[in-house]
Formats: sequence, structure tokens, C-alpha cells
Amino acid sequence: MPHAAWTELEAVARRDADARISDQFAADPDRLSRLTVDAAGLHLDLSKQSWTAAGFDAALALARAADVEGRRAALFDGEAVNATEGRAVLHPALRAPAGADFHALGEVVSAEVDAVRGQMRDYAHAVRSSIETGATGRSFETVVHIGIGGSDLGPRVIWDALRPLDPAIDVRFVANIDPRDMAEALTGLEPETTLVVVVSKTFTTQETLANAEVAKAWLAASLPADGMDKHFIGVTAAPERAAAFGCGRTFAFRDWVGGRYSLWSAVSLSCVIGLGWDVFQGFLDGAGELDRHFLEAPLEANAPVLLALAQIYNVDGLHRPARTVAPYAHALRRLPAFLQQLEMESNGKRVRRDGAPVGRQTCPVVFGEPGTNGQHAFFQQIHQGPQVVPAEFVIVASTHGEQSESPLWANALAQGQALMQGKTEAQAHAELIASGASEAEADRLAPHKTFPGDRPSTAILMERLTPQALGALIALYEHKTFVEGVIWDINSFDQWGVELGKVLAKAVLKDVAAGAPSPDLDPSTAALLTRLLR
Repeated sequence: MPHAAWTELEAVARRDADARISDQFAADPDRLSRLTVDAAGLHLDLSKQSWTAAGFDAALALARAADVEGRRAALFDGEAVNATEGRAVLHPALRAPAGADFHALGEVVSAEVDAVRGQMRDYAHAVRSSIETGATGRSFETVVHIGIGGSDLGPRVIWDALRPLDPAIDVRFVANIDPRDMAEALTGLEPETTLVVVVSKTFTTQETLANAEVAKAWLAASLPADGMDKHFIGVTAAPERAAAFGCGRTFAFRDWVGGRYSLWSAVSLSCVIGLGWDVFQGFLDGAGELDRHFLEAPLEANAPVLLALAQIYNVDGLHRPARTVAPYAHALRRLPAFLQQLEMESNGKRVRRDGAPVGRQTCPVVFGEPGTNGQHAFFQQIHQGPQVVPAEFVIVASTHGEQSESPLWANALAQGQALMQGKTEAQAHAELIASGASEAEADRLAPHKTFPGDRPSTAILMERLTPQALGALIALYEHKTFVEGVIWDINSFDQWGVELGKVLAKAVLKDVAAGAPSPDLDPSTAALLTRLLR
């Protein structure tokens, strides 16, 4: 553990707490150029973050002391960076160019990646061109994608961001075990023209299999038994289980693909069918370009590293336990939910890689909504609440063809400016007097119209939301999450925290089947179960 580097960062942060962000541009003339970076078509501006030049240098020194470069090499070399499960973590292999040479624990994997890509491309083409049809010979018009967590959020982000307004083949998603979710997805569909894609790494996920059974029954009620398997596709690391379930065809991915990092794989087959292979290939290419930037750029000009350091400085240096992400593009409306899983499932950990307590804060709470919607909801809190919540603005210059979106992105720029500058009570008082308020009225209202300012934000800009830009954006956040895990000395690639509740849910279901709570159930849960059983 780089104790000295942590100590220095915390000491500098204590001094930076009294330094206003807006004053740093004059104090540090190189601030803007030093804290902006271009990577894979994305432009990042971190100049409105809370660090001074000394704070930035301390954060950079921490990254070097934590050996971010060495751990980065281990990731790309296919070493067992997921130590608790003894696995390599090789989502970069999934978007590498054909013919790449990635290894997982010494095993060559790139040829297999290329083969699965070819299978996805060929199958999607066959469905889109009506070569592959349903049991009655009709073309598929809708894909129902069943998954949860990483098997749902990633593909859902891709589809929402890149889908045409009137797709030739629509894609609907089902994740929640609540029957309403499946009912909404199936409403208006014809079984003869519906393809169901079931995505589960182990093909044992309770919610996914329960929803898949509902879909299977819905298909079986209308389709001939001979040929129904053409409507059921499995995407899994356990193809034998998918075949036993009734999937006529399976697409594989390996255990070195973590669920929340799996959208580059066959997990996104539904999107490939709905969008076409060329769109998905562009998505892969954008991520691959960001991978090269992450590997080659020096730490001080490395986009994922800078994003990670800004968050660590806020969380551990300045004790800010939350961050909001506001994408100023309706097509990116699911990005905050995706980042909640990516970051909070990866880095919401309380022990280091050696099992010892971390001793400091790790991942903050991540939340958000699309701009400008969020401005009329939680932005009140981030502007005038007592807690400082760093903000991240994802801004798309043109979101809908040639139409000007300046009212949209102008709002994003104004929010970042307002968070930093704020408004003093004297300014608020003067504005009230200028608007015709009496002195007494101005005295009364000025405190309510005062903004403390000095609230940090980062801006991430792209020209258009192309497949390449989306791929680069998601890869940027993946590598940011990895860098944070390295510096916090935690394993970003396991998720034991999701297991306990799943195990206990099975026990509760046994009590439901028995019609009464078991004796070892705690009093509160037993009382709630009893009430629900009534």
C-alpha cells in the first residue's frame, strides 16, 4: 500500500478545501490545457475539479505509487487480476481487431473471440434478411431479450443509444421478475414473429430463468412443437444448460468475461440483430481505440486515469461520498443506471485484495438522470444542499441529425458554470433591488437565492452519438473503474455482495411454499412474510 502517497494526497486535499475552483485558473495559467484531454473522439475537461496544481500532482503521484501502469499491463496480459476467483479479465480482447493475440492465464483466446464474432454476424444477417425464420416460416420482427444485471443493462444502453426511430426489427428487454415486466414486453407481439434471446452466464440465474419459462410457455401456446426451438436462443458460458432448457442455438462467452463487462460479447446479440453488424463493429472499434489510448497515453494525459483520480480526490481527499452523472442526450438515458452497476458492483468493496479492511472510502454512490430532466429534480440539492456532490456532464453536440441542440448543451455548460461560480448573498441582494424589491424584501430573500458555488464538475463532450463514440465512452468508464480499484487496492471484478441475498431468497421461497416462516427466520422478516402470505 502506498501509505506515503495517501498521506500526501490527504494533506494537500485538506489545504485545497479552502481553495476556490474559480480562483485556480488565474493561479495556474496552464490549468485548462493540463486538465483537458482528447481520446478516441471524446473531449474531457476536468479543469472545474476541486484540485489545485499541487492536488493534481499528489493524485498523480498516488497513481504511480499504486503501480497503475503495472496493473494495467497485467490486465491486458491476461493475468489473474480477479484473484478471488482466479480469473483473467479480458473484455478488451472482445473489441480487439481480428487476428489479435490475447491470452487468458496463458491460453490463447483471440481466435475463439473471432469465431464467435463471425457466428454472431452470420446469424444476425440471416435473421435480418429473413434467411433464418420462425417455426411457421415467417420473418422475425421483434427480439425479446431476457437477462438481468450485466446481461441486461449493457445491451439496453447500446439499443437505446443507437436504435433507429422505426427499427425493422425491434428489441424489447425483460429483466425484472415482476410479471408486469414480461407482460409489457410481450404485449402486441405475435409468437410467430418473435425471437427470444435468453442471456445468463451460468444459465442458473433465478430471475432470468423464471422469465424465460414465461416466454417459453407463451411461445408454446401458439407455435408447433416442431420448430419452436428456432424462437429460443441462449447466450451463456454454459451451453449445455441452455440446450437442456430448450434453446435451439447457443452463443458462448467465457468466464473471463465479467457480467458488467460483457456487452462487447454475444451478450449483445439482440442488439446486433436489431442494429446490424456494421453498427456493432463500429461500437467495438470505438472501444478498441480507447483501449489503445489507455495503454499508450502517459498517466498525466490519460483520460480514464484522470477521471479516476478526480473521483478519488473527491471521495478520499475531500470526503464526498456521492457523484451524479447527467447525460445531456435522451439516447443516453440509461447510462447512469449502467454506471451504477459498473462502478458500485465493481468497487463497492470493504476489503483490500489481501482481505484486510480498506481503511478508507471506496466507491461513492452513483446516481443520475438525463439533462435537462435532472435540473428540475435533484439539481436543487447539488446547487444549494449542504453536501457537495461532484457532477459529470456527458454532452453530445448533435443528438438528432442536423437539428441544432444548442438549447440542450447550453444548459449543460450553464450548470457546470453555475456549480463552480455560485452567487454570493451580496449579488443576490443587488439583483433583487435591481428588480424592484424593497430593501426589506431583498434582505429577506437574498439568503434563499444564494449559491455557495465551488462545486466540482467534469464535462465529457462528443460531436455525435455514433457507435464509435458510444464504444469509446463505455470503455472510458470501464478503465476508470479499473484504475480506481487499483488505487484502492481492491478487486474490481468479483461481486460477492450480490450472492447472500440470492441465497436467502431461495430459503424464503421455501417458507412461502411451506405456508409459514421457518423457526430460524428473524422476527421482522417472519412478520413481514406472514403478512404477505395472508
